[in-house]
Formats: sequence, structure tokens, C-alpha cells
Amino acid sequence: MRRTLWRSVSVLAPVATLGLLVWRLGTGPFIDGVRTVDGGALAAAAGIAVLTTVCCAWRWKIVARGLGIDLPLPSAVVAYYRSVFLNVALPGGVVGDVHRGVSHGRDVRDVGRALRAVVWERSAGQVVQIVLTVAILVALPSPLHSSMLPVALAVIVGALVVALLARTRAAGRSTAARLRAAVAGDLRGALLARRAWPGIVLASALVVAGHALTFLIAARTAGVTAPPSRMLPIALLVMAAMVLPSIGGWGPREGVTAWAFGAAGLGAHRGVSTAVVYGVMVFVASLPGVVVLVVAWMRAHRRPRQAGGHQLREDAVRA
Repeated sequence: MRRTLWRSVSVLAPVATLGLLVWRLGTGPFIDGVRTVDGGALAAAAGIAVLTTVCCAWRWKIVARGLGIDLPLPSAVVAYYRSVFLNVALPGGVVGDVHRGVSHGRDVRDVGRALRAVVWERSAGQVVQIVLTVAILVALPSPLHSSMLPVALAVIVGALVVALLARTRAAGRSTAARLRAAVAGDLRGALLARRAWPGIVLASALVVAGHALTFLIAARTAGVTAPPSRMLPIALLVMAAMVLPSIGGWGPREGVTAWAFGAAGLGAHRGVSTAVVYGVMVFVASLPGVVVLVVAWMRAHRRPRQAGGHQLREDAVRA
């Protein structure tokens, strides 16, 4: 029942957001966004995506190593491209991550640990993004500038709680005690270890910078002339909204961008156009994932044929 309700909300909420925007602003901003996309913007998005994907794969490799799982970087990059495309193309935004964890788990014969590696890798990236977002929103003018001090304090308290949890040595055989011990062990070994956290922070910061730069290029492509110091806080706000349920990335991104642009005096219409340009850029940049899926599909269909051929030759030899 709860899963059905969550699925309904995760689909209806983005649809309702897009419907509200069309009702209030019309279809013009959406059409303008599609029309303004050019080859230069798409090429820039694809180039930046190479950097961000490699950084994400490197972060995943570090976390997996901390959990005792082998993950070569080239394999991680290929799997991450496939994951990004599935996340962008399918509702929910997590299908690719689940597929990535399950596939890696089958390769190493430990699906549970592989899924934990994916969860911790994504969580670590989100934490670094939150910290950078709060820092930028405190330092630069934004629609939420006056409200950021309590948020910054909450982030500091959250960091202290995580640090204390990592030091916890839970005793007892209860389910809660075992869960706390497992979480604390993962935090110590996979995220907060000396050989792990510097690389995780660096990779995550580069990913955030790459996504923010892509948004700034999208804004320029959509005709926004505001300086980067004014646009960067908006970019990070929009990126934070992308963790909400969406349909292939669409819905919350457009809603938050329209609000942020309107609150900053840049015009909600221009905000929606920027979000559309950004969405198209991200989708095109994820298309190498299609190649990965096609190659995997061809290999999967080639194996049964090869196995059948071997069997026929064996039968002929026996005859």
C-alpha cells in the first residue's frame, strides 16, 4: 500500500508541477528553451559530463574498496554512464543506481554489499553537495540568503551526529543494535577512513562544480545575462531540488527554477526556459549510456548462440 502510494505521488507531483507551470506561464517558455539549444551547448555538456562521470565512478570505486569490493575504474565509468542514462530516461531517478548496484553485486557475488556501496556513494555525494550549497548560499546573495544561518547550523549539527555515529560501538544482538553497528562500520571503513574521505570530497566537489557549470551554460544559452555570482546560488538551489521525485528529471527542476528566477528578479519565464535547456543538455550528455546498454544487450544475446553452437559441435563429435 505504501509503495503504491509513493509511486503515485512520485509521478503525480512532477506532472502537477509541470501542469501548474503551463497554466501560469503557458507553453512559450518550454518551446523557447528547446529552440535555443545549440550545438555548442550540447558539446559543452557532453564534455563536462565526461569529467563528472569519471569523478562519480572514482568516488564509487573508493567507497567500494572501503567495503572490501573490487571495482576497476574503467568498469565503473561504463556502468556509471549506463546508470546516468537510466536515471534521466526513466521515472524516479534511481532505477539506474539500483541496476548499477545489482549488476556489480552479481559480478562480485555479493549483491547486498554492492548495493550498500552505491547507497553510500550517492549519499556521500549528496552530503558534499549540501555543504557546498549552504556555503554558497551563505556567502552570496540569493532568494534564501536571509534564511541560511539556521540551515548552516543544522548542517553542522548533522555532521557532528554522523561523526559520533561513526565512533559508536553498538553492543547487543537486537536488530537495531546490529543495524547501528553495520552503519557505523560502513561509515568508518568506506567514507571517513583517511584513505577514503579526501578522494570522496574532491570527486564530489568536482561533480557539483561540473553540474553548476552546465547550468550556467544553459542559462547563457537561454539568454540570461546575469553574472555568475548571481547565478551560482540559483544553480545550486536547482540542483538540490533534483533529488525530489521526477519524471526523467522533469518537474521539480522546472518548478524551483521558475520560483528562483522570479524571486531573483530574472523572470519565471526565463527560469523555465533555462531548466528546459539544462534538461536537454543533460539528456544528450547521458546518451553514451545507450551505447553501453546496446553493447550489453548484444553480448547477452550472443552468448546463448555461442553456447548453442558449442553444443551442436559436441553432438556432432559424439555422433
